[in-house]
Amino acid sequence: MTNRQPTAPTRNRRRRLRALGRRQALRVPGPVPPGTTRIEAVGLRVERAGRPVLDQVDLRVRAGELHALVGPNGAGKSTLLAAISGDLPVAGGTIEVDGRAQADWSPVELAMRRAVLTQSSTLSFPFVVEEVVRMGRAPWTGRPEEEHDDVVVAETMARCDIARFAARTYPSLSGGEQARAALARVLAQQASVLLLDEPTAALDLHHQELVMRIARDRADAGDAVVVVLHDLALAAAYADLVTLLADGRIRAAGPPAEVLTAPLLTEVYRHDIEVVPHPRTNLPLVVPRRQPHPLENR
Repeated sequence: MTNRQPTAPTRNRRRRLRALGRRQALRVPGPVPPGTTRIEAVGLRVERAGRPVLDQVDLRVRAGELHALVGPNGAGKSTLLAAISGDLPVAGGTIEVDGRAQADWSPVELAMRRAVLTQSSTLSFPFVVEEVVRMGRAPWTGRPEEEHDDVVVAETMARCDIARFAARTYPSLSGGEQARAALARVLAQQASVLLLDEPTAALDLHHQELVMRIARDRADAGDAVVVVLHDLALAAAYADLVTLLADGRIRAAGPPAEVLTAPLLTEVYRHDIEVVPHPRTNLPLVVPRRQPHPLENR
């Protein structure tokens, strides 16, 4: 009796079926009620070259909330974001995602749950903007959600004000345009946890407000959003909660009005800072105290 080897089409079909089986076995996230804890870090410690850059940090990220991480340079904001996103190993403490240890989720399962915007997004190849945004749809490849790729990509580019750049190569864009394209890729992922590291850093005033409005809208729609910010006025205006870090530890956490106080900010930032209410909205305005210009005294 002769053992017949499967033909190439048969082998390919079997590989596709095995891949589909693995896709079907994935734990796909479902609807989450507002207030549900999506990510929780307890006693987090991160070290670099044997030196702690985060120590005994607790953080809870809930559905329906926009949580701002603020603090001076070197405070540990980006390190904390990288740790809770799973992109940075920790030396101590625990991180849970949707009630399970972070390590219990596969990379694809994590990508279905949380999307991460890093400070810089460098591409080695001249992909056009639409291709870059479409990369965000990768976790849903081979699933029914893939049918919505074209609509999601188009809507996301329009929302981030980059639709007119769709056919341009990513390296040809300005820094601010690249930042918005990178954000569009993250939003196209349609994960219900957004971890955004300084999304407004390279943007003009109009697009800073646009990006923070997007983040606010996503939180209002039930997503959990964490944003690293240097602009304390943006944190005061858009965040539900603010965590203030300094020297790798949490100095304060709570609603913006409780955390963004002049005495605490003056101490942490080592600069005289004033916090005054906006005359119309009553939102806190955080401004450095400056000496009058000499010409003003003439």
